[in-house]
Amino acid sequence: MAKRTNQSAELCQCPSRRAFLADLGMGFTGMALGAMLSADGATAAADLLPLMTDDRRQGASHFAPRAKSIIWIFLSGGYSHLETFDPKPALNQYAGMTFDKTPFENPVNSPLQKQRFRSVLAEEINVRDVYPTIYPMQVGWKKHGESGIEVTDWWPHLAECVDDLCFVRNMWTTDNDHAAENQIHTGRHRLDEPQPSVGSWVNYGLGSMNDNLPKFVVLGGPTRSDTRQSIDSYYLGPQHAGIPLALDPKEPLPFGHRVASQTDAEQRREYELIARLNELSAVEYPTDQDLRARIRAYEMAFKMQTAVPEAIDFTTETEATAKLYGLDKDTTKAAGEKLLAARKLVERGVRFVQVFPSPYGVWDSHQKLKDNHTKLCANVDQPVAGLIQDLKQRGLMDDVTVVFCTEFGRTPGLELRAGGKDGRDHHPNGFTIWMAGAGIKRGHVHGATDELGYHALGEGHYVTDLHATVLHLLGLDNRRLEIPGRKRLEIDHGRVITEILT
Repeated sequence: MAKRTNQSAELCQCPSRRAFLADLGMGFTGMALGAMLSADGATAAADLLPLMTDDRRQGASHFAPRAKSIIWIFLSGGYSHLETFDPKPALNQYAGMTFDKTPFENPVNSPLQKQRFRSVLAEEINVRDVYPTIYPMQVGWKKHGESGIEVTDWWPHLAECVDDLCFVRNMWTTDNDHAAENQIHTGRHRLDEPQPSVGSWVNYGLGSMNDNLPKFVVLGGPTRSDTRQSIDSYYLGPQHAGIPLALDPKEPLPFGHRVASQTDAEQRREYELIARLNELSAVEYPTDQDLRARIRAYEMAFKMQTAVPEAIDFTTETEATAKLYGLDKDTTKAAGEKLLAARKLVERGVRFVQVFPSPYGVWDSHQKLKDNHTKLCANVDQPVAGLIQDLKQRGLMDDVTVVFCTEFGRTPGLELRAGGKDGRDHHPNGFTIWMAGAGIKRGHVHGATDELGYHALGEGHYVTDLHATVLHLLGLDNRRLEIPGRKRLEIDHGRVITEILT
């Protein structure tokens, strides 16, 4: 028995044919053998095929898509739904009173409070969402457009576009701190196992419309390591993660440009050699996700050196277009450049563009909400409205769906921590997002919060309902995007918000 065990151990130490050829591949003879190996059906070298044709073997939608691309606009920090797209006159009528003094049901006593609230074990966070003294609205509002949709006065440009927008006023989530920024992109609470972001699922599920550009591009973020989850791909593999681009045509990809002393032909030969060596390694390690991503990255990086600078070059745009996005004003230029770049990228076939028009956390108005939102709305109002108008005039509203969202809303009650007197705390129980473009109803409001803007009424929509809707518009069934060995929870799938679809 011992002899048999030793023989087994010796056999285990012998290299497989695949590994032997891969090790031999460090020489030029090995390169030739590697090329032969790719055509050798008698070996397991077929495992190499997905590494070399990742985009080509994907791309079949589950059903006819309504949209080709998504522009996902995310405002970090949590804008107040009450001072933006879900105004509540009752806040002014009962300002200064506690919830239990109004004629409405005390929202803190609602069963929805426990059903949709998941805190972490920290007392300073557990006090959130229980400030009972009603804080009045900090801005006026009025109805706009033929649809008569209410928008506050901080959004004069976007208010002119309401007949092209569809508001979902009954969104909810469970994380009451800024990990909710990851949650709205991944669907998971911070206490759970991380999941791939919605952009990564799009990247994984669909083929490329432009082999010279990534399928999933990120503009303006994420700006912190702890929000990397919002563009990450986890078990889908690193090749499906978002690729951040800088809005600098001279260097949109740091460390991704050719040095001045190297010719185009020299760099091409260098990349071809690297690709061959990587392919040989892939024979030995066919399931190595990092290696797969590296092979794809070298191939894409070479192509992107020309395609990306052209895609983010604003000098080719007319003066009228630049003004439409607010590029001529300091207050709107930063957001305008990102949104104009997003339009140029989807025009060139990028599937999913995730835009952070504002820096990390700036919408987090615990104090001085009026000052904060007055400034921030002015920064993004014209650029976002400009994007909608530009998509319309270019005929892209039938191809592109725009999503405008944040991680949660703000409390109807006045925040009292740290002597607070003019701000609102985090509020996951109910908030508003809007969508526009391909496959989406126009001039429409779906869902509602209660009279005080506290709870999303009815079943409401958890954040993965938004994911399911986006994937559906692209022709993908969220429930069919499964990975062997990875069981997704029911809440991960969400349900398509069919009520907002055309």
